Amino acid sequence: MQEVETLTSHWTLYMNVGGFLVGLFSFTLLGAWSDCVGRRPLLVLASLGLLLQALVSVFVVQLQLHVGYFVLGRILCALLGDFSGLLAASFASVADVSSSHSRTFRMALLEAGIGVAGMLASLLGGHWLRAQGYANPFWLALALLIAMTLYAAFCFGETLKEPKSTRLFTFRHHRSIVQLYVTPAPEKSRKHLALYSLAIFMVLTVHFGAQDILTLYELSTPLCWDSKLIGYGSAAQHLPYLTSLLGLKLLQHCLADAWVAEIGLAFNILGMVVFAFATITPLMFTGYGLLFLSLVITPIIRAKLSKLVRETEQGALFSAVACVNGLAMLTASGIFNSLYPVTLNFMKGFPFLLGAGLLLIPAVLIGTLEKAGPHPEFQQFPQSP
Repeated sequence: MQEVETLTSHWTLYMNVGGFLVGLFSFTLLGAWSDCVGRRPLLVLASLGLLLQALVSVFVVQLQLHVGYFVLGRILCALLGDFSGLLAASFASVADVSSSHSRTFRMALLEAGIGVAGMLASLLGGHWLRAQGYANPFWLALALLIAMTLYAAFCFGETLKEPKSTRLFTFRHHRSIVQLYVTPAPEKSRKHLALYSLAIFMVLTVHFGAQDILTLYELSTPLCWDSKLIGYGSAAQHLPYLTSLLGLKLLQHCLADAWVAEIGLAFNILGMVVFAFATITPLMFTGYGLLFLSLVITPIIRAKLSKLVRETEQGALFSAVACVNGLAMLTASGIFNSLYPVTLNFMKGFPFLLGAGLLLIPAVLIGTLEKAGPHPEFQQFPQSP
């Protein structure tokens, strides 16, 4: 079992590295391109990439091919924008049609949709895997992705006000992302953009890192969960998407968004500490329960970043955030998937303690930025009603 855990960690690392290196070029290019041609083309391409990855997975399972083909599917997906491109188009679309006041909650609503889907998949998956194996769930995923691609192509309403055709393969799109952070402008604070980007990077690194090793942690001794408990655990892992949405809506009536994020970080740190010392199933689910506000953080930071740039820069911004997302996934794989096998013999839960420590960094950054207030030269760009 220890050998299987080690190999799984390493192959997850290979998939994430391959996807990031290819995606670093593609989703930054496509995200900035969507500021010109609209969000629909990026949604279609990213959906198609996910569809191809699911198709490769079906062949691997059905034909019992080498696990290395999963890396090929990941690279094909990354070429067309990957899940990061899908998120960039989705969040940019929300920014296109939301006001400054409602943006945080709408972005949280979008993330909650992702969480509900993941929770349903987890609840069904545990029972389904036990009954029929891996093949049929992959076929369902393939069917859903075909439906999603068709919806993006023919039913999605374009949110960009005045889309216009422009060349795809030009360095101008990549340059527009760099200019967000390096070009002086009296209307925005480069410091706020950089520090909020660092904060979301740290949060996502811990989120992806914990996600990568949780299933391995639960399968091994002393927990020894079966596929049914794994399904329940994964559902509990997605439940904070809903509880965080409800908590954000309630807390926004009495607290500024930044302090809501600080509360979410505090509960996230507590959950990581409980995971580190969990040796029985009830304690593991206690850790999941403490994460009930942990997912208010990323929509709050995304909304703050969105308010720092012009309406014509939303695609470039969220492709930059997608790049941060990909870098966080790669960093998490490099740290957590490499660290977990090394710490199996003396403290299996050490990576969770490391995650708790890393979350102190965004807590300090968000608190400092909120206390300091806006940059003297910064003013929010006017947003559409």
